[in-house]
This record gives sequence, C-alpha cells and structure tokens, in this order.
Amino acid sequence: MRTALVLGTGLIGTSAALALSQRGVVVHLADRDPEQARTAAALGAGTDEAPEGPVDLAIAAAPPAHVADVLADAMRRGAARAYLDVASVKGGPRRALQARGLDLSSYIGTHPMSGREKSGPLAATGDLFEGRPWVLTPTRDTDTEVLNLALELVSHCRAVPVVMDADAHDRAVALVSHMPHLVSSMVAARLEHAEEAAVRLCGQGIRDVTRIAGSDPRMWIDILSANPGPVADLLTDVAADLEETVRALRALQSADEDKRREGTTGIEDILRRGNAGRVRVPGKHGSAPRVYETVAVLIDDQPGQLARIFADAGRAGVNVEDVRIEHATGQQAGLVQLMVEPKAAPVLTAALRERGWAIRQ
Repeated sequence: MRTALVLGTGLIGTSAALALSQRGVVVHLADRDPEQARTAAALGAGTDEAPEGPVDLAIAAAPPAHVADVLADAMRRGAARAYLDVASVKGGPRRALQARGLDLSSYIGTHPMSGREKSGPLAATGDLFEGRPWVLTPTRDTDTEVLNLALELVSHCRAVPVVMDADAHDRAVALVSHMPHLVSSMVAARLEHAEEAAVRLCGQGIRDVTRIAGSDPRMWIDILSANPGPVADLLTDVAADLEETVRALRALQSADEDKRREGTTGIEDILRRGNAGRVRVPGKHGSAPRVYETVAVLIDDQPGQLARIFADAGRAGVNVEDVRIEHATGQQAGLVQLMVEPKAAPVLTAALRERGWAIRQ
C-alpha cells in the first residue's frame, strides 16, 4: 500500500492515518468538516489535499449511520482500488450498500476494537490500535487483493486481525461493548441527583463501573441506532437477572428464615455466575487470565512519584504486569496497586521498603 484516503478524521480515522503516515504511506484526509481534516493534517496524519487519482485504499471512518453513504459516494466516483470501513457495526452498512446495487467485491467491513472516552482528531494517537483485535468481515465476494490491503492496514497499525461473520460480530460487540456501556450509564445516572455526602465516598469500584459512561452521547446514539436488536436482547436478560436479584434482596429483609435462605441462595447465584463470567475475560495480551499478587504502595500526589516506583521495581528485576491508582478522599495522596507475578511480590515488597516506600498490607 502506497496511498490511502481517510474519509472522516475523528479519533479512529486520524489514529489510523497517523499509523499509516508513520510507516511511509501517503495519506489523504477528508472530512465533512474541513477544519477537522486540517487539524488532523497539522498533527502529521497526512494531507488534506485531494488525491490526483484513485488511491490504493479508502478508509471510511464515519459513524455507522453514515458510513454507507460515505462509501457509496467514494465507490461511485472511483476514489480507490479497495474500500473498507471501521464502524463498530458491520451487518447494517453491508446491507445498505447491497441495497444501493453496488459491486461489493472491492469492499470489506472492518472494526478495530480500540478507542478512548475522548473523541476528535486531537485525541488520536498512532499507537491506538497496537496489540488490539481488529475484526475483518470478508464474504465470498470479497476480492483477495482487498482482503490483503485490509490486512496490510491492520499490520501497519500493529493490531491483531480477527476474521468474523458480520452479524456474529454485531452480536459479539453488543455483548462486550454496547450493552456494558448502557449498563455503566445507568449506574452512573444514579449519581446525578445523589446526596453530595454519598458521592464523596466514591471509591475505585464505582469509578471502574462508570468509567465508560463519560463517552460522547451523540456518538453512542449513532452506534446503538445501528445495532439495537442484539443490545435489546441482552438487556432483556440483564433485566431478568435484576428482577431476580431484587426479589432475593427483598427476601433477605423477611422475618421468615426460609425466605431469607432463599434470598441468600439467589444472591450467591448471581455473584457466582459473575465470578464465572469474569474468569472468561481475556488477560494480558489477549491470553488466558492469570492471577497476580498486588503490592499496594502509599504515595503523595507529587510529580515523579509513579516514575520512581516503576524505576525502583525495574531495579529490583520485577515486571509490573498491571497497575491501578486509588486516590484518597480529601488528601493529596493515593494508593498505587502494582500487580505482579506471585513469586515476585515478596521481592518487590522488600525492595520498595528498602527504598523508603510505605507498603500497605
């Protein structure tokens, strides 16, 4: 691939353009908002000048509701040898293109499974997709050259290609992305009018559950409008679980011992099912989940503290597998939780204590 045209310079489009430009591909940028395309160009994602002729690959980075229109326009004017989109829903755009009577041998639907809570070109990074799954949904009609160009794009972005059927993809993202976002928003909505004294008690648990609720509502309306059926089916199942959980909690309030026992069984069932589901979430680099030991370190909220901790861990020969930070309420301090291999935990604990860090047991 020597040339590409990115149609839509938001977070995903600009990030893909940055990755391609960094690897020597000449990238042309276009957006219905020319100022946004100029911003992406200023960031080094490419040029906002139109290509002189057909490019090797056109990438439609528009919202799901608009991606078919963007692709149809590009295909009718012969903008590229191959076309793909990066929308988060795959079945709808393909059916919309088919309804327009277009030859889809030059098209493949794709979806990079990566993003941020922020949107727009200023939030873009060239390494956004690194190590992340990038779904490809070829059909029997997809030309081999088109599939190869899509794989080349994924390789340039250092993502991991995953081939799926389009409708299977839409059911999958409803489960792992779209439904969780709505549930997160519902939990966060309980905080909107909560008493200030209660909100001040927020800890890491509520922050984890509500983190993705901070995303742009307009973007999510576009996404959910393109995949409403599978999401609604999943929320129906969640609603059934909620009803059972409410009944179990009400039973725990009963003076009747048998009802309390039933309530305990009901709560235990949902918690155990949650444990079983959580175990299936892939671990680091998409591998099987692993159990790590946590070394908790108290730190002051000052510049350089985290860098010092990681440097001290490196000097001790310990690899930090993951990290979480919990900020203390009303204090300029926090708790850094370093996840390490179990055998490395005592080594790291001793090394950090020796260097003056306060370890919480």
